[in-house]
Amino acid sequence: MKKFLLVLLMILTVSVTDYAYAGTVKAADPAGTATGTVNDITAVKQGKPTQGELEDQVGHNKVAINMVWTLITGFLVMFMQAGFAMVETGLTRAKNANHTMAMNFMVYALGMLGFFMSGFALMFGGIGSLGTLGGFGGLAHEFSINLFGHTFGLFGTSGFFLSGGNYDVAVFALFLFEMVFMDTTATIPTGSMAERWKFSSFAIYGVVVGALIYPIFGNWVWGGGWLSQLGSMFGLGHGVVDFAGSSVVHMTGGVLALVGAAMLGPRVGKYNKDGSPNAIPGHNIPMAIVGCFILAFGWFGFNPGSSLAGGDLRISVVAVNTMIASATGAFSSMAYMWWFKTKKPDPTMMINGMLAGLVAITAPCAFVNVGSAAIIGLISGVLVIEASFFFERKLKIDDPVGAISVHGVNGAWGVLSLGLFADGSYGSGWNGVKGTVTGLFYGDPSQFFAQLIGVITNFIYVAAIGWVVFKIIGLITHGMRVDVDAELGGLDVPEMGIEGYAGIKMDKNSETPLSK
Repeated sequence: MKKFLLVLLMILTVSVTDYAYAGTVKAADPAGTATGTVNDITAVKQGKPTQGELEDQVGHNKVAINMVWTLITGFLVMFMQAGFAMVETGLTRAKNANHTMAMNFMVYALGMLGFFMSGFALMFGGIGSLGTLGGFGGLAHEFSINLFGHTFGLFGTSGFFLSGGNYDVAVFALFLFEMVFMDTTATIPTGSMAERWKFSSFAIYGVVVGALIYPIFGNWVWGGGWLSQLGSMFGLGHGVVDFAGSSVVHMTGGVLALVGAAMLGPRVGKYNKDGSPNAIPGHNIPMAIVGCFILAFGWFGFNPGSSLAGGDLRISVVAVNTMIASATGAFSSMAYMWWFKTKKPDPTMMINGMLAGLVAITAPCAFVNVGSAAIIGLISGVLVIEASFFFERKLKIDDPVGAISVHGVNGAWGVLSLGLFADGSYGSGWNGVKGTVTGLFYGDPSQFFAQLIGVITNFIYVAAIGWVVFKIIGLITHGMRVDVDAELGGLDVPEMGIEGYAGIKMDKNSETPLSK
């Protein structure tokens, strides 16, 4: 017993001594002003770093800040998928809630697999050195053709399956960030094609959009491809400039949404025999409004995160421009519907107005001042309404959630607005061209022409490849559209095997208007 007590006393004495010793080394620091000293610098001799060790630590910390920034903003963008799911489901009918949610859920996984297999390589396989993330240069293989004495980059050829010499922290950070951007493009057509799209057809599309459709145009603008080089090759400003994806992400998704919705045709009951449209209201507007706020929140990752550099302090301007454009977009759409269209402040158009402002500011957010951001948002809020009426009433294209107008039309407007409003305060050396990015209103009309070429190219390429892909998918799945009985009864049970709102009795027929 005495031996046991003696041992216990020795243990307690050592423990107390250890705690006391630790206290003398590092006292509590509630303000954080004394935390982080020379002892925290990685060095062979702790507390006595050499000049080289100091320089390496500074460089490491700079890259670490950029990488953490890139990853965290990527996580924010990933959460936007929840916002898309809620907006699209809320703006469609209750009998299709499970089907619409499932498409928004699975497009994340399916698109990611496609991007992992080939999309990332096609898009960024030839981008070259990843400067802000440490300078890794393994992604340096671009398939190009020579025309008119110039080299036109078409797609990358390294980075498939993130394998080989691309097992690098910078590459993996870039992959995560760019993958969630691709996911935004992929999910846009799930809104325009909702309530009549076979899930089997959607599933094939989900892989192909990430593996092939999205990455090719993305390479041309962000991967060092030919559109980004219009400035260095032909003197057109800084080439096509799209800071965070008005064209690469949103217009691409919007054009796919247009082609897909046109090929599927309108929902049963949408149009009368004389061509006049019937309203098919969404079943849960509060859900859609919450989803819109999730998207607006995630956009603070989408736009500022596209700097890929937490040390680029322009991110504060980017964030405020993003916020202001969302507000003016929502305001102008509310006012325009209230005063000129329906005499009511339509909540669904408030949602789409805010999203339109966010889409439009995505390309120019880093290059314009806050006054221009407000104007861009104001215009987008009106543009989304007029475009929605045009597609619905003139072209007879049924888009249940307004995805074509929000993302396609305002994606194009955002790219063009950069060519008009870029004020020359940012973008020195962008795409290898000396000087800052400057638009038409500030003295450089060539930048606007470059942006116009980008918009036209996007529409032609995405519409063409979208039509081909949807045609092939239709052949594989014996038609992309569900049969009439499934559409009238709701897609949840025939397509998904379970109701979205089990245990709730609904009059499903009342959700489909009778054509006259």
